[in-house]
Amino acid sequence: MEKEVIENHKRYIARVNLYKKFGYDIEKERGFILDKAQPLYGNILEIGTGKGYFALELARRGYKFTSIDISEEEQAFARLNIKNFGLERNVNFRAENAEDMSFEDKSFDIIFLINVVHHLANPYRVMDEVIRVVTSGGKIVLSDFTRAGLDIVDKVLASEGRKHDVSKVTLTDIKRYLEDKRFKIAEASSRFQEILIAHHS
Repeated sequence: MEKEVIENHKRYIARVNLYKKFGYDIEKERGFILDKAQPLYGNILEIGTGKGYFALELARRGYKFTSIDISEEEQAFARLNIKNFGLERNVNFRAENAEDMSFEDKSFDIIFLINVVHHLANPYRVMDEVIRVVTSGGKIVLSDFTRAGLDIVDKVLASEGRKHDVSKVTLTDIKRYLEDKRFKIAEASSRFQEILIAHHS
């Protein structure tokens, strides 16, 4: 296997283990979110590839989907990790700005935003785009860190000499926004993750 792929996977494992050291199991939490999102069907979009933790969980379970991120650098990490597992055919990686996506209206049946909302500079603009590209029979799955989850992220980043910037807009705010747009919301949570699953009402 290519050296770059192997080295990238070592970095992935090191990061997973770093989070575990602080009490957060990335793979377990991603699995929890995916289980709560069932059933999955049709065209699937992940907004915010990041380092590809959720993309890997989706691909491992055999789903084929599109994953977008504004950062090609972050996506490069995810691409290499997906390649490590031989799952490249499952994922269509695209560099896109979630505030202005190139997709046609009603293009996707399932849209995931996992640990994305707290990063967004213009979350309501992103949500308007999500609403535009989801099908009328589709669903939007949002998950973000609870306070306990954010505390762990803060500790992880502090251990690397970095700081975690968090938007003032929370999932509770997004829930109200979607309800105003006539979506019905189901909720679930673990100690570290909040989940909203939104359907057209």
